[in-house]
Amino acid sequence: MTTAFAAQETRPGETRVAVSPETAKRFAQAKVELLVERGAGLAAGFSDAVYAAAGARIVGAEGWQSDVVLKVQPPTLAEAARLKSGGLLVSFLAPHKELELVASLRERGVTALAMELVPRISRAQSMDALSSQATVAGYKGVLLGAVHLKKLCPMLMTAAGTVQPAKVVVFGAGVAGLMAIATARRLGCKVEATDVRMAAKEQVESLGAVFISVPGAADMEGAGGYAKEQTPEFLARQREEVARRVAEADLVITTAQVPGKKAPRLVDQAMVRSMKAGAVIVDLAVDSGGNCELSEPGKVVEKDGVTIVGLSNLPATVPQHASELYAKNVLALVKLLLDKEGKLAPDWSDEVLVGCRLTHAGEVNHAPTAQALAAEKRA
Repeated sequence: MTTAFAAQETRPGETRVAVSPETAKRFAQAKVELLVERGAGLAAGFSDAVYAAAGARIVGAEGWQSDVVLKVQPPTLAEAARLKSGGLLVSFLAPHKELELVASLRERGVTALAMELVPRISRAQSMDALSSQATVAGYKGVLLGAVHLKKLCPMLMTAAGTVQPAKVVVFGAGVAGLMAIATARRLGCKVEATDVRMAAKEQVESLGAVFISVPGAADMEGAGGYAKEQTPEFLARQREEVARRVAEADLVITTAQVPGKKAPRLVDQAMVRSMKAGAVIVDLAVDSGGNCELSEPGKVVEKDGVTIVGLSNLPATVPQHASELYAKNVLALVKLLLDKEGKLAPDWSDEVLVGCRLTHAGEVNHAPTAQALAAEKRA
């Protein structure tokens, strides 16, 4: 019988877990023996007893020798050394930043499936962990903005007078941006949004927000629905077009990211200075470099009277639902690796598995990462 091990996360601030009690039951139905590291789900609100009741076996560090290891964050080098040679790892792996880890996985013959590399195609939607976690981040980002605002969000008509709704500008109308728009609208805010993809206009307007059109946006959609990396010329036009809205905004949410690359700089110091005192910026791209020039990773700072929220890893601040969503993504991907008897039988011609396979049989299969490793070796 195939064994799968849900490891406890050890990176600072990570509270999520790769398996939920619900998916633990479904692993059993798939004829996989699930091992859960002792205490792995506590930070997400899942006790060992709940996992045991769902059919999982609670174990210690010996679980790292399982056939399949399931994680949220990339393993540390020490954790990678515990993996069974020739074993299988399913996790976020941040290959563009974790080259030493990738080299270690390659050398140990580990087959590593990177959740951030799952192709954005229809049949892989249930495995799209970037989208599920971006949904959580977009929601939490607006709540953080509302907490730091010095005013209310909705329009209120009271005996003492009328309170005008907060004005919100959202940069990026991908999954995180659309959730931010929807959440801000639910709070009663007046919302405007901009995106480099003209296809986002209809989605933005369907949520009751105003789309800020930027000349040239039609050319900025890449393969799979992701935004292309923007040119300096386009970014200049975008800043000019939205600068007036930003100056009038009470809350700005920035969500623009390009997978595997540094986040585009959208809000510079001059734009921050143009904002009114008491305004708030929430930078959801802070972990990949930040959309705001003045964001500081992991911090809430005040610059020129504007509060800038640069807190990292927002999904980990809502660990229960974030874990439940991520666990379903992981389960859907793992089931692609199994036959009807629950044995590992991956079809390496499957476009989903090929797309997210980072290392396998002593090779790095992700071309950009292989090139980066080769360049590092030459240097």
